[in-house]
Amino acid sequence: MSEIFLLSERQMDLIRPYFPLARGVARVDDRRVLSGIVYVIRNGLQWKDAPNVYGPDRTLYNRFIRWSRPGVFGRIFVALTEQAGRSRRLMIDATHLKARRTAASLLRKGLFPRHTGRTKGGLNSKLHAMCDGQGRPVRLPLTAGQVSDFKGADVLLADLPDETEEVIGDRGYDSNKIRQSLADRNIAACIPPKKNRTSKPPYDWHLCKKRRLIENMFAKLKIWRRVATRYDRCAHTFMSAIHIAATFIFWLKE
Repeated sequence: MSEIFLLSERQMDLIRPYFPLARGVARVDDRRVLSGIVYVIRNGLQWKDAPNVYGPDRTLYNRFIRWSRPGVFGRIFVALTEQAGRSRRLMIDATHLKARRTAASLLRKGLFPRHTGRTKGGLNSKLHAMCDGQGRPVRLPLTAGQVSDFKGADVLLADLPDETEEVIGDRGYDSNKIRQSLADRNIAACIPPKKNRTSKPPYDWHLCKKRRLIENMFAKLKIWRRVATRYDRCAHTFMSAIHIAATFIFWLKE
């Protein structure tokens, strides 16, 4: 994807209904500008290094920031996941994303938290994810790096669709609270018990191997260099980069 590319007309038709209404002066070509934003995020470039074919780098940056604040890219991601329908099988997991010096601010300034924290691996953020049965992300909340998988699960499992029949997770989600929460909703928990458990709940070992799909999902997201490494200080702009990558990889495939 290092070569110049443009979003196809079909891809633009899918996301255009969720664009903000233009006010005053008409916007610059949406297709060209959004393609430039995708190019920068995929290749981990500074905005000034975007190829000239996408227009002024300031236009790309301003559009990205202006649409990130009200969550436009997040709404596009959510809308496309809902159009694909609900899955009876869901998978949950989490991964750390390294924060570089430009994002290394632990101080909270303004209305939004930074979602960065210090762990043994240094300063980073943690991306929690829920995928459908095909390994496509449907929820992607972000927390500070030191936040436990248990707390991330509270967000992921808060309001599961009625169609959900089973949830697959690794040992990091083995807790009585999570198991009971799923059981109360008649949802099967396919979670391996921790090795130090005295009483080990049964689980479907073969079904648990499906977790490779969510691990592959993280691997695909991290190919996009501005996702694998966090350069954005503000969490909402970093989340926009994540939503753009997830949308393009999994929901706008040609």
